[in-house]
Parts: sequence; structure tokens; C-alpha cells
Amino acid sequence: QVQLVESGGGLVQAGGSLRLSCAASGRAFSRHAMGWFRQAPGKERGFVAGISWSGSSTYYTDSVKGRFTISRDNAKNTVYLQMNSLKPEDTAVYFCAGEPLYSDYVPSYVHEYEYWGQGTQVTVSS
Repeated sequence: QVQLVESGGGLVQAGGSLRLSCAASGRAFSRHAMGWFRQAPGKERGFVAGISWSGSSTYYTDSVKGRFTISRDNAKNTVYLQMNSLKPEDTAVYFCAGEPLYSDYVPSYVHEYEYWGQGTQVTVSS
């Protein structure tokens, strides 16, 4: 069992930056692939970024490439999402997700992840 708690959300102006954190507790965090998803009102939850257990592989949805960076610190049981050049369309609740996966594959679908956090709100004003 892995528990995930997100933090770092808030209100920011367009062009600004935020860094989200996801703290994990429980078993073998270092052997989990981790992902960030987001859900805007009235829309389905969608993939933002993912990282393999070792950090050697990352994957991003096209709309955030070059602006967002996912990273992890296995010693701190934490995964991060650095978000730069934020746009109003980035406004959503951001969720951290984890999946026991000891490979370089990075899952990108909701159903591929077993563990989820409660989410943190990110609001980008124009």
C-alpha cells in the first residue's frame, strides 16, 4: 500500500511558475513508476507527465513539453512537477499517481495506475 499526498498548488498569473510535490509513504516507493494527471471542471482526467522508478525515463503530454519537468528523489520518497510558463488552460486539479513497476516503461493512462493522491488545485489567471 502506498499513500500519496500532493502539495504546492495555488493561484499564479499566466507566465508564472509552480512546483508541485507528491510525498509518498508506504512500501517500496523507489520501485514505483509515478505520474501526474490533471482534471479540469467538466473534463476527464488526463495524463500530464510520468517518470520511471529510477528516473531514467520520462514522458510528457505534448501540451506541456518544454514547460513542465517531472523529477523524483527516491531518498525522500517524493516526486515533483516543475511547471513553468503556465497558461490559463493549465488550470485544473493535479493528481499524483503511482504504480508498482520495476522497468523503464512509463504508464500514461489512468487505468495503469493503482495509487492516487487527493489532488491539489492549480489556477492560472490571465
